[in-house]
Amino acid sequence: MIRFCEASIEALIDPKGYDCACGRHHQMDMDYIKIGSGAIASIPEGLAAMGAKRPFIVCDVNTKKAAWDKVKPVLDAANIEYTFFCFPMEQVEPDEHAMGSMVLAFDPACDCVLGIGSGVINDSCKVLAHAMGRKQMIVGTAPSMDGYASSSSSMVINGCKVSLINACPAAIICDIDIIKDAPMRMLHAGLGDMLAKYIGLCEWRIVELINGEYRCENVAALMRASVDKIVANAPGLRRREPAAVQATVEGLVLSGIAMSYAGSSRPASGLEHYFSHLWEMMALERGVPYELHGIQVGVGTLLGLRVYDQIRTMTPDREKALAFVQNFDTARWEGEMRRIFGSAGDELIRQEYETLHNNDKAAHAERLERIIAHWDDIQRIIREELPETEKIVALMREVEAPMVPADIAINNQDTNDAFHYARNTRNKYLTSSMLWDLGLLYDMTL
Repeated sequence: MIRFCEASIEALIDPKGYDCACGRHHQMDMDYIKIGSGAIASIPEGLAAMGAKRPFIVCDVNTKKAAWDKVKPVLDAANIEYTFFCFPMEQVEPDEHAMGSMVLAFDPACDCVLGIGSGVINDSCKVLAHAMGRKQMIVGTAPSMDGYASSSSSMVINGCKVSLINACPAAIICDIDIIKDAPMRMLHAGLGDMLAKYIGLCEWRIVELINGEYRCENVAALMRASVDKIVANAPGLRRREPAAVQATVEGLVLSGIAMSYAGSSRPASGLEHYFSHLWEMMALERGVPYELHGIQVGVGTLLGLRVYDQIRTMTPDREKALAFVQNFDTARWEGEMRRIFGSAGDELIRQEYETLHNNDKAAHAERLERIIAHWDDIQRIIREELPETEKIVALMREVEAPMVPADIAINNQDTNDAFHYARNTRNKYLTSSMLWDLGLLYDMTL
């Protein structure tokens, strides 16, 4: 059986895929990938591998400035016809308005979607390509997020941050000559999104014990190896060293592959990502700007590590946990959801009662018994998966990345609201979900 952590990226996208000891067949629906200096010249080859001839090109004003003058000559030299669409604003929200704008501009003569950008552009193009029945190529412009190769898109619907499963890009081209010149905050974002994998992998193992969720150790090992490589090269990011930038980009792409292999975001994200999701939802509700997702996730990673530092000292108390849930005040909870999420609060409350059932008392009792039975195993997993908090503090300080909520204009109230109510926004069991099950969540402040 192939060990994914030892395989090349090219091998991991082999269309035949791989049977795995976890019982699943892992496969990527991807035709082409090129990462390296001068990779932009491979766009025609990538389009040919996709079976595409005329792309619908999507960018925003920032990514156009970063790469269009390099992409256009390649297309022109290869006599590739295209239709071009550029969002007119500097910050694009991946919401209904953005999708409507692209759909209205879409040229039916185009046989693929070619995004030039990173997070928002890639996610929006995935949704567009899926809706139009076309394949997608992404030309990366920054090492700012881990969704390049994932099959999900982080979108905003009715003010709520959601993950939509559609399809991963058929081709990925990341030219290090372009990406190394991205704004430093985007390099920090990529590092933050990769440091998050520590908590994601730890949480994945814990949730397997508590909820019996599927987990693949082969995929987890791939993610660990990627994080280790990035951490080893991280000091070079501050100097924009090509080797450090390439290690980060490769790790981000491998993260997407790991998510696609697993069929979920578990290998790549956990509680730390939910700080970012909720901070973005709060900002959207208030109509104020917010930081890059990866930077928020980096800050969330340090918060998450400090949460686990406290969990290391805990001992479950069955009676306290049962009493907490028995006395859980749903009216107060609904009030807090409306206070925090504003116009999205009622929708999230409806989802809780109709589909999520995260506050269900019977399900809580069953989970609690599994947590107590596996507490020693949970503590062992924490020791095995998580680095020392101060080690990550030192690394982020060395590269001069934002480290605490105040660095990105997040106050204590919003930090604790995100921590306490992240579990109520999606159908995903988090570290904070376990703390709620133990009756300890609201006793903890960050």
